[in-house]
Amino acid sequence: MRNGVRMSVVIPALLLLVSGCATRDWVREYMTPKEAELDQRIGKVEGQVGAETQRIDQRLDKTEARVTEGTQRLGGMDGRMTTIETSVGEVREVAKVARERADSGVTKADETNSRLTRLWESRNTRSLVETIEVPFRFDRWDLSDRSATALVGLAKELKANEKLAVELEGYTDPSGDAKYNIELSQRRVETVRRFLVKQGVALPRILSVGLGPILDPATPKEKKRRVTVKLMLTE
Repeated sequence: MRNGVRMSVVIPALLLLVSGCATRDWVREYMTPKEAELDQRIGKVEGQVGAETQRIDQRLDKTEARVTEGTQRLGGMDGRMTTIETSVGEVREVAKVARERADSGVTKADETNSRLTRLWESRNTRSLVETIEVPFRFDRWDLSDRSATALVGLAKELKANEKLAVELEGYTDPSGDAKYNIELSQRRVETVRRFLVKQGVALPRILSVGLGPILDPATPKEKKRRVTVKLMLTE
């Protein structure tokens, strides 16, 4: 009886033990392929993620390269804009100088016209007493010693007689630019006028005008480069 009870206890225990061992073997057999399959899937996913990451990095590199290129182009455009702005400023400065020169030319022309008008209006109230030709060298407006000596004598006559006045007419030869010749004739007249003033002749008694080139072909060039000094008697 006891032996039967023991057998009834031992046999189920053995069956349970055998069953447990079989279950573990089945788990091992089942899980091993699953783990391998899972590892393969994970590896595949990791490979896809790596490839996608590489593509993204490549796109980022291309984008950065484009941004750098665009920045360089903008820098070049800034340089060009600076050059253009500088050129515009230079053009404006040249235009400003040209306007100033034009205004100066108009002023000088007005002064010449005013002097000519004064000479014309006073032609009937003065009589010519004496004429002196003051010669000048080519493209020069400084006085020679001989001319200075002649003007000293003229200044003495003017200071001795208050009714005397003097008219100065400057001339050049036709060589060169017409505008320059007018300016040169004015410089020559101004030289004579200043010399007379230094000799004590009152400025209001001196009328002066630069008339530019003498075009008469019969007159020698050296005689065209002169200032005609007219001693006038006021009536």
